[in-house]
Amino acid sequence: MSSSRLLLLFLVTLMLVGHSLAKTRHFKWEVGYIHWSTDGEESVVMGINGAFPGPTIRGRAGDIIVVELTNKLHTEGVVIHWHGIRQFGTPWADGTAAISQCAINAGETFVYRFKVDKAGTYFYHGHYGMQRSAGLYGSLIVDVAQGEREPFHYDGEFNLLLSDWWHKGSHEQEVDLSSNPMRWIGEPQTLLINGRGQYNCSMAAQFSNPRLPQCKLRGGEQYAPQILRVRPNKTYRLRLASTTALASLNLAIGGHKMVVVEADGNYVQPFSVQDIDIYSGESYSILFTTNQDPSKNYWISTSVRGREPNTPQALTLLNYLPNSPSKFPTLPPPIAPLWNDYNHSKSFSNKILALMGSPKPPIKNNRRIVLLNTQNKIDGYTKWAINNVSLVLPTTPYLGSIRYGINNAFDTRPPPDNFPRDYDVMKQAPNSNATYGNGVYMLKMNNTIDIILQNANALGKGASEIHPWHLHGHDFWVLGYGEGKFSDKDVKKFNLKNPPLRNTVVIYPYGWTALRFVTDNPGVWAFHCHIEPHLHMGMGVILAEGVHLVKNIPREALACGLTGKMLMTNKHN
Repeated sequence: MSSSRLLLLFLVTLMLVGHSLAKTRHFKWEVGYIHWSTDGEESVVMGINGAFPGPTIRGRAGDIIVVELTNKLHTEGVVIHWHGIRQFGTPWADGTAAISQCAINAGETFVYRFKVDKAGTYFYHGHYGMQRSAGLYGSLIVDVAQGEREPFHYDGEFNLLLSDWWHKGSHEQEVDLSSNPMRWIGEPQTLLINGRGQYNCSMAAQFSNPRLPQCKLRGGEQYAPQILRVRPNKTYRLRLASTTALASLNLAIGGHKMVVVEADGNYVQPFSVQDIDIYSGESYSILFTTNQDPSKNYWISTSVRGREPNTPQALTLLNYLPNSPSKFPTLPPPIAPLWNDYNHSKSFSNKILALMGSPKPPIKNNRRIVLLNTQNKIDGYTKWAINNVSLVLPTTPYLGSIRYGINNAFDTRPPPDNFPRDYDVMKQAPNSNATYGNGVYMLKMNNTIDIILQNANALGKGASEIHPWHLHGHDFWVLGYGEGKFSDKDVKKFNLKNPPLRNTVVIYPYGWTALRFVTDNPGVWAFHCHIEPHLHMGMGVILAEGVHLVKNIPREALACGLTGKMLMTNKHN
């Protein structure tokens, strides 16, 4: 047999072995409201199988995940989005109500089935109403395929899912945000680490400002912090994901440097930092080495960034064994950069570059879409809008209405690709009125698309907010960030050499962020601000590509609205 045939046989054998090692992992979940003490104050939270946060899903690249989800909420629908999983071939499993599927009605069961194709740190959360704010979330970890290795070494691993918590329920928050005049929900009462926080007390009371009483914890409470237990002189991987509804966060480990190695399921060129900014929807892996005084324990802290913080730090302990976890650190917790120190934040963002050997973006684009982010008024109601259109989702899921050519399901007029040239992003708009809409950006398959996210002044004078944007169904290259209003001359600043691949990216106040992706995944995909109140108030757009190529959509995914009527008609004919 020739050497070329032997090589081909070897490669085919490797593919078959890899396929045989992949597993189908089954989960059976019930979503319902439960009483839970997230921070010492009992609340009603949305749990899975009677617990909060939801169970961690763990698999290997190539595995099939099957989640049989039953809605036990009694009076409302539910869906779950698998954040960062691209859903190649299964766009109906993306878990976006009115976009990829119908909401799962009370008492009904829906089966999510999808492939986790790429190793990384991910999570899942509710994507219907403001159910993420109600606590519907959990971690999703994908290890490398059997026989493969990570491009870095570590001796142990921890996973931290970061979130924020209000004592006011998510339904009341929705009513507040939808009122005229709008009632802002305020800052969260507590920051949570793996669903645990401490309200009106501090583990580091002697250092707290303003002064808070010492938390009296025995260790068995639902809100007691999860301690990270480590051995001296070891290297640990710390997986981080932020499912916050509002807060941008900064995390630090007292006395320890961190090396960033992964962002949103993509390897990055390792770089060292003292602290890390993480925005809602982002995930990271960092490495740290336990090379400090082994007779001490150390604080791990998360703090609010990008908004004036009225929420205390969340704290837990890095416990050097064999020290007792009740031995508190002698130094105060790490102090975060000032909440509005955007230079610190931008410096961190600009350090994130793709690992050598990562895929590079196409040199040229086929289409550029510029999305202006503004706060507006519609009939007196406060809304967020993109190119002056505030998103209102239709009753029929886009995936079904586009796939089956159903008329009158959504506005077929294309939304604008840009905003007026004379719009001054640095000032209050002379006319703050916007309109509602649910049109779709129809994208050609296998095209290269550039999106420029353009921030602007909000309704208030001198106000411009951070917005972390998340794209479903794709990773994108982050080509660059800039100040002020984007112009054609800024294209020469794009990084085409080693831009990082992400699924979530931030736009800074009065700035722009440039993205590039390839339309290689047939489906209908949401692209939106990941701040829960902002999405609720209309801050998002819908992208569609190659929907005619989508096959094997489960009937139950589309059994509502006009597609539901169509399916029922076909069933009886």
